[in-house]
Amino acid sequence: MKSNQIQSRILHLNQLDNTQTLSPDEYQAKMKVLKNRIRELTFLSKSKDRPILLVFEGWDAAGKGGAIRRLTQEIDPRLFEVHNISAPSSEEIQHHYLWRFWNRIPKKGQIGIFDRSHYGRVLVERVEGFASESEWSRAYEEILLFEEQLLAFGTIIIKFWLHIDKEEQLVRFESRKNDPLKRWKLSDEDWRNRDKWALYEEAANQMFQKTNAPKAPWVLVPANDKYFARKTVLESVVERLEEELE
Repeated sequence: MKSNQIQSRILHLNQLDNTQTLSPDEYQAKMKVLKNRIRELTFLSKSKDRPILLVFEGWDAAGKGGAIRRLTQEIDPRLFEVHNISAPSSEEIQHHYLWRFWNRIPKKGQIGIFDRSHYGRVLVERVEGFASESEWSRAYEEILLFEEQLLAFGTIIIKFWLHIDKEEQLVRFESRKNDPLKRWKLSDEDWRNRDKWALYEEAANQMFQKTNAPKAPWVLVPANDKYFARKTVLESVVERLEEELE
């Protein structure tokens, strides 16, 4: 059984094994093969006019940005765009919350990468009270319908949650705080989110259960070890693109 198939069947964070690691030598060898394969498959998706949407969610400091950088290193830069999703602008907040994501979905043959995503409605907006209970409760169905329309258009969707445990997050926060070159990555909001860990965990687990779909699966990635996490992300992308394109 392939690794991402195992992870995609695990839909509860407490079931993940975050002790898994990869040595630097194993990492380099595997990543070279995976990056070359991703380059080939993304050119194939271009030739077949298939859009690709990759969604990255997870804990603060879980390594989403690092995984995205490794994923895109060998992809033709003309084929992809990374969208760093933050709070909606004054214009965006006047529209339905999915409006700004419709404006960012990839064209035929292109790749869209969401660093944070439309799932904010059932995560941060739910936990922080930016959406009412009726709003975030109905969002599960709205999101499924949104993704069903993308799938009908031919879009390949893969959704990642990078999972670190609370102790590992604290280590990474302290490292950022003490490194002048990384201090900008750490904000007061990150510390506040950490105080609500249990609420975010509950919201995430419910999100997996309600929005996992055969053609738009969640892949839960153990990410305490960055090498293992990055390898798992690239393996999952390769396996899914092979399934859809070959």
